[in-house]
Amino acid sequence: MSKKNIYNLLNAAPKNLSAITAPNRPVLTYEALIKHVDRIGGQFAGQGLTNSDRVAIVLPNGPEMATAFLAVSSFMSAAPLNPAYKQSEYEFYLEDLKPKLVMIEEGSSNTVRQAALKLSIPVAEIKVSKNAAAGEFSLFDTSSDISLPSENTEALVLHTSGTTSRPKVVPLTQGNIVASAGNISNTLKLSEADHSLNIMPLFHIHGLIAVLCASLYSGSSICCTPGFNALKFFDLATSEKITWYSGVPTMHQAILLRGQRQVDGAKALKLRFIRSSSASLPPAVFEELANLFNCPVIEAYGMTEAAHQMTSNPLPPQIQKAGFVGLPAGPEVCIMDSEGIQLQQGNEGEVCIKGENVTPGYDNNPEANAKGFTNGWFRTGDQGVFDEDGYLKITGRLKEIINRGGEKISPLEIDNVFMEHPSIQQVVSFAVADKTYGEEIGLAVVLTDGQQLSETELKAFASEKLARFKIPKHICFLEEIPKGATGKMQRIGLAKKLGLEDS
Repeated sequence: MSKKNIYNLLNAAPKNLSAITAPNRPVLTYEALIKHVDRIGGQFAGQGLTNSDRVAIVLPNGPEMATAFLAVSSFMSAAPLNPAYKQSEYEFYLEDLKPKLVMIEEGSSNTVRQAALKLSIPVAEIKVSKNAAAGEFSLFDTSSDISLPSENTEALVLHTSGTTSRPKVVPLTQGNIVASAGNISNTLKLSEADHSLNIMPLFHIHGLIAVLCASLYSGSSICCTPGFNALKFFDLATSEKITWYSGVPTMHQAILLRGQRQVDGAKALKLRFIRSSSASLPPAVFEELANLFNCPVIEAYGMTEAAHQMTSNPLPPQIQKAGFVGLPAGPEVCIMDSEGIQLQQGNEGEVCIKGENVTPGYDNNPEANAKGFTNGWFRTGDQGVFDEDGYLKITGRLKEIINRGGEKISPLEIDNVFMEHPSIQQVVSFAVADKTYGEEIGLAVVLTDGQQLSETELKAFASEKLARFKIPKHICFLEEIPKGATGKMQRIGLAKKLGLEDS
C-alpha cells in the first residue's frame, strides 16, 4: 500500500500488532487505532469540517495527544499548541492559525478556553470512557462521511520562531510527513519488533515525527508517557521493555544522573540505540550515554521546516561521531555561500536542504520564502561543514534564535513583552551559553530615567505573559546597550561583552 498520506501509513501495518501503549491502560492495536481515527474523522465531518481546515490541539502529553494528532492529521491539518502557554500567547497563535476548532481535555481549566472564546472559535472536550484503550476518546455525537486528503494537503502546521519578524507559520503536507517518517524509520532500521518510549512533547516536531510517525511507519509501537520524568524513566523503560528512545540533550543528562546509580539496570534494558536531536549533544554526554547503556548513540539534525530529520549518524557497523550530526538522511544536503553557490567539502557555509520532507514554503509570507529558498534549496540559517567522510558538523548559527534545550525561542517575542513595561526604555534579549540547556536567555535592560526595577519584579511581570521556559535567566541593567557600527543593537556576542560568557 502506498503511504503517501498519514491514513495509509497507519493502514500499512498488520492490524493485530500493538500501536500505542500507556501506563495502566489497555493496549491500542493498529486495528483499534484505525477505527478510532475513522470515528473521530467522521465526527469532524459531522461538524462540517473538511480536508482544508485546521484544528488546534491543546492536550497534555500522553496517548490522547498522540491519537488526537493522528485523527486530525489523517484528514485535515493539526495545529498542536504548548499547553503551558499563557492566554495572550494562545490569542496570538489562534489568530494567526485561524483553526475551525480547539480540542481540549474534559473539564480543562487551560486559558486557551478564554482565548478561543474571545476569537469566537468553538472548543471541544475529548471524553475518555472508563477502561478505554490507550488513546481512545470521543468528541461529538454526530458523524458524517469524510474523504481522504491528497499528499499535497496540509497535515500539520507549526510556528517557527523569528528573530527579526513575527514567528513564521510552517505548513507541512501529508507527503512531507510520510517522507520524513520513512527517512527516520529507514535510518534507525525500525521494525515491528521495536517499542519506543516517547518522552518528547507532542506539540514539537521531534516527538511527533521522529518518535510517533516514524514508529507507526514501521509497524512498531510507542509508549506515550505523560511527559519526561527522570525519576520514573528506568522503571517505565524496564516494564515496557523498550528498544529505544529519542530525546534532547537535557533529557539525556538527567537520565545519565539517574542511570549512574543503577548501572546494571541501564545495561539490562539492552537498548538497540539511543537517539538525540533538537540541540547539540556535548561529546562528553555522548560518550557517557554509550558507556552506561552499552549501545550506540545516534545524534541527528532536524528542524520544523524539514518535518524534522535532515542528517543523522548511522547505526553500526557504520560509525557514530561525537560532535557531528551525521550523514544526509533523507533530503539532499549541501553547503552554500551567501551568493547561493555550492561549496566543496571542507568549506564552511550555510547548510541547505532539498527533498520530499521539506515544507513547500511559509504560509502567507512571500518575503520569508524569497529569503529562505535559493534555486529550490531551503536555507536552514545554520552554519556547517562536511568532513572527509561526509559527516556534517554544525559550527554556528546564522540566525539569532535562542535554543534552550531544544526549545526554540524568538528574541523578538521576549523583547516585545518587556517593552510593554512602563519603566523600560530599551531592551534586547540574547543567547547565553549554558552547561545544562546549551543556551539560556539573557536580557539587557535600560530603564526610563528615574525608574527603579528589581530582577524579581521583572521576572514576575514576564511570568504573566510568557511560558516559564521563555523567562530570562540572566538580567543586566545597563545605562546603554552596546551597539554595532550601524547603530543596531547586536544580540550575537552580547553575552560575552556583558561578561556572561568566558572569552
